[in-house]
Amino acid sequence: MDGANFLSRLSLRVSSPTLFTLVLFCMVPPSIAAAQTWGSPVWSDEFNGVSNSAIDPTKWQYDTGILNVNNEVEYYCAPGSGTAPCVAETPNAYIDGNGHLIIQAIRINSSGTPYSGSWTSARLNTANNLQSFQYGRLESNISLPIGPGLWPAFWALGNNINTVGWPTSGEIDFMENVPASGNLGPTAIRSTLHGGNSPGNCYCGGNGLGQSYTFPSNDPNGPDVTTFHSYGAIWSANMVQFYVDDPTNIFLVRTTSDLPSGFTWDFNHPFFLLLNLAVGGTGSWPGPPDSTTPSPAIMTVDYVRWYQASPINGPTMSGPAISAKEGSPGSSPISLSSVSGTGRVYLSCTTTAPKATCSINSEDSLNQYTVDFSKSANGTATVTVTTTANTARLLTPSPGSDKRGFFASMIAGCGFVFASFVLVPANWMRSLRRSLGGAGLMLALLMHPGCGGGSESSSGGGGGGTNNGTLPGSYAVTVNAYTVSNTSGSPDSTVSVALTVN
Repeated sequence: MDGANFLSRLSLRVSSPTLFTLVLFCMVPPSIAAAQTWGSPVWSDEFNGVSNSAIDPTKWQYDTGILNVNNEVEYYCAPGSGTAPCVAETPNAYIDGNGHLIIQAIRINSSGTPYSGSWTSARLNTANNLQSFQYGRLESNISLPIGPGLWPAFWALGNNINTVGWPTSGEIDFMENVPASGNLGPTAIRSTLHGGNSPGNCYCGGNGLGQSYTFPSNDPNGPDVTTFHSYGAIWSANMVQFYVDDPTNIFLVRTTSDLPSGFTWDFNHPFFLLLNLAVGGTGSWPGPPDSTTPSPAIMTVDYVRWYQASPINGPTMSGPAISAKEGSPGSSPISLSSVSGTGRVYLSCTTTAPKATCSINSEDSLNQYTVDFSKSANGTATVTVTTTANTARLLTPSPGSDKRGFFASMIAGCGFVFASFVLVPANWMRSLRRSLGGAGLMLALLMHPGCGGGSESSSGGGGGGTNNGTLPGSYAVTVNAYTVSNTSGSPDSTVSVALTVN
């Protein structure tokens, strides 16, 4: 039933304006219109316990041995392991009794050039069904050691790494720190997304989607990594936002639209967490340790927490129709409104126009594909549609084309053929018929311009004609919005904008 007609009939039957208003109120479906909240962690480890008590085995396990990655020189030891070079009495990971997890790297051989296994350290993870994470806010509060060769990290790998390998599994680096030789040093950290088809064909390593963060000199938590800072990310379908110390202090936003051409977004599936303190080797990113590298080098973890976002609605969106000429772009400003404090939304677009593409450009300084509602209830973005010009079509009338001109050209062309038969000497025509035969002559006539032939035209490609571009017509552009609470991968809200290609 048409809603307007239904309400019109209802208003005729309800004599009390108050009662009518109440009925309308009850008919409006409830909506979630509130600022983004995170609540208490749904999973965490606060590392409470007496000194040297066991690290919670229901939350963490250990990678052990020499992993043969990145030319690193450490040998990873599990707590309590006495397998050489590990020393059970000097664990590389333990609870300190003050609410902290300690991960320490210890030099075991200082002679000559560092080699694989010349240090011991620890690497913890939540894999093998201990705990999987998909979306939400992940954060750890950590104090880091500094020195040549040291490489502490808080990061995550896709649960599917054993089946698809790295980097197809995806890797989320919430925080990495290396010395100044790796272009960071004590006053900066780096956050990065790694993915791709193979180690040689990827957005990974030096080509990862990452950025460094430098602590301000007046940072209340301290101007470098040696004091406790919180490192984390707000992770939702198709978007990851990295921050330091406060979830509103976002410095890097990456979305599926930021991927290089030919790659897929490898972050819409479960991941597991890792905490480790690596020691670099010759040729690795941080470079090798030297005599000034502290031993033990101590990484102190205050907590690891996982929050889930409260559900929020997508923004309301509107925009005027788009008009574009064939082979040229056309655009429309999109107005968005939401509740201030709901955070960023990621925008994508699609169009029904054949051989056309659309793109988003917003006013967000951190990412052109997002609009930030952290401090405002309104935002704007521009959707642009780029059509493709036709460069080859058969000469046939398209719907709406000028058929008079088309048939005029047909008549003129065929008239030229007829004149040829009349004016060309008979002995020439007999020679032509002997050379081509009847079928060949007919083919020559059909191919004559204007009489069944195949010349090019700038008109539409109807009537069975061939086109290789965007035909004039009426189409639609759909803009999709995804909020920070999105876990389904389906848009939280959409708007359809009319598109006319001339």
